[in-house]
Amino acid sequence: MFRSHVLICGGTGCTSSGSKKLIERMTAEIEKQGLAEEVKVVQTGCFGLCALGPIMIVYPEGTFYSQVHEDDIPEIVSEHLLKGRVVSRLVYHETVKSEGVVSLSETNFYKKQHRVALRNCGVINPEVIDEYIGTDGYQALGKAVNEMTPQQVIDVIKESGLRGRGGGGFPTGTKWQFAANSISDKKYVVCNADEGDPGAFMDRSVLEGDPHAVLEAMAIAGYAIGADEGYIYVRAEYPIAVHRLQIAIAQAREYGLLGKNIFGTDFSFDIQLRLGAGAFVCGEETALLTSIEGNRGEPRPRPPFPAVKGLFGKPTIINNVETYANIAQIILKGAAWFASMGTEKSKGTKVFALGGKITNTGLVEIPMGTTLREVIEEIGGGIPNGKKFKAAQTGGPSGGCIPASHIDVPIDYDNLIAIGSMMGSGGLIVMDEDNCMVDIAKFFLEFTVDESCGKCTPCRVGTVRMLEILNKITSGQGTLEDLDKLEQLCLYVKSASLCGLGQTAPNPVLSTLKYFRDEYIAHVVDKKCPAGVCKNLLTYNIDPEKCIGCKMCQSVCPAEAIWVGNEVKPGKKKPYLMIDVSKCLKCGACISKCKFGAIYKK
Repeated sequence: MFRSHVLICGGTGCTSSGSKKLIERMTAEIEKQGLAEEVKVVQTGCFGLCALGPIMIVYPEGTFYSQVHEDDIPEIVSEHLLKGRVVSRLVYHETVKSEGVVSLSETNFYKKQHRVALRNCGVINPEVIDEYIGTDGYQALGKAVNEMTPQQVIDVIKESGLRGRGGGGFPTGTKWQFAANSISDKKYVVCNADEGDPGAFMDRSVLEGDPHAVLEAMAIAGYAIGADEGYIYVRAEYPIAVHRLQIAIAQAREYGLLGKNIFGTDFSFDIQLRLGAGAFVCGEETALLTSIEGNRGEPRPRPPFPAVKGLFGKPTIINNVETYANIAQIILKGAAWFASMGTEKSKGTKVFALGGKITNTGLVEIPMGTTLREVIEEIGGGIPNGKKFKAAQTGGPSGGCIPASHIDVPIDYDNLIAIGSMMGSGGLIVMDEDNCMVDIAKFFLEFTVDESCGKCTPCRVGTVRMLEILNKITSGQGTLEDLDKLEQLCLYVKSASLCGLGQTAPNPVLSTLKYFRDEYIAHVVDKKCPAGVCKNLLTYNIDPEKCIGCKMCQSVCPAEAIWVGNEVKPGKKKPYLMIDVSKCLKCGACISKCKFGAIYKK
């Protein structure tokens, strides 16, 4: 029995900040101080507050240390763990109240969250199966195979209202029912862990912090539809997730929770890993199945849907990581418990990767129906540097941009679609007044063009033509007729593409045309970028009233475009500098160097 537990985040974000060295140093320092029998160091998954890493929590006090460095470890051990004195300079400021240090759950970031899919992330060591079992792990699987019929399992999932968390929001129980009703000598369960949206890391964090939750859910799904084999298709760029999945699968097999005669019943189920090579299109379910089969990842026409004819031509259910992460809790706590959260048509919670122009970057899980304002202003901590909220982009390249006028919209599947966006897998990128919405649309379209598999003409050619028009607009060559052409082309690509990648590729363009058309018009009529982002539409200037003639900007200009004028302003000691716009590269080096705010772009 240990008197203290030191939980250190071992997710990708904190690992990249050096948390592995912290774990090693903490373990060594504890042994040095003779505390090895009293204090246990636990490597966990993501806590959520990714921008504050490396992160460490000391229990039972619940003291939350952020941005800890290796050199801080001796002080934490000697002061906190040995003498019982909190190292206040390292404590996360929001946990420090007048009454003392409070729990992390009392901070704005966590107050409105409700963790279901993320319940074990940051709580247990994902590489130790006993810790998962200690949090009711594998009890749902035991309950399903020993106390429920396959149809009863499906009925509970149906009644819960769980919808697929991977993008389209299709009812999970209905999908399972289709596969269960399909007659075949072989069926498969597949987990889509090919999370490729820019800025998305929800599934990655679940796999890194709670891999057994996915394994247990897949086994339950296998029991429900009559499958004995499953595949997890995970991106090879997720090395920590892959490593922990390999450990979890081996442990589950050792404990008899995967393999033959699970829990002493006739039910057998095993899981294999398949690594994706980074093709975004393989996140589309039919392309994913094609890739598992050893072929080039390209989508197939639907119908037939995978539940009827999927992997190797056999009935297959495909759900993403977050969807599976809810299953065991639904089986244990019941459909009514899950359905009590969320909205009428969107039950439960949703995990978002919150990024962009936001104070609290990280991973959040909120009940469906939480407003965008609550996410941005309360959980996210607002927009930094006193800037104004302009838009939020949800759904990655498949989603749209939500303007500030819709900041009070409750977040659920139907509401987001109604305003021209979509839930997607859960990326939520916040933008402020310094973002150009035309440039944002171009960014996501560039990604889609690069990731198109090329199988169908509307996506392969149509997205390229759309990007050409956007490039024309941002370079100052666009016309009002181009806006009409762009909108019409978007509708063609949306209606005629083979798979979801092409069908949703126009969404960022259509939503910005709808809500920020004035910015497009400024680009094509006034030849100006209101946000000051599009280089070809900018000129850099020096304010003679603010310039003191120090020449610091001149020293960093790579094009030698800055020169000293002849005029000396009254009250100034030196002539002010000027920019030769014909030479200027618009690189911004001069602005970043000027300490007096004398250089501006317009």
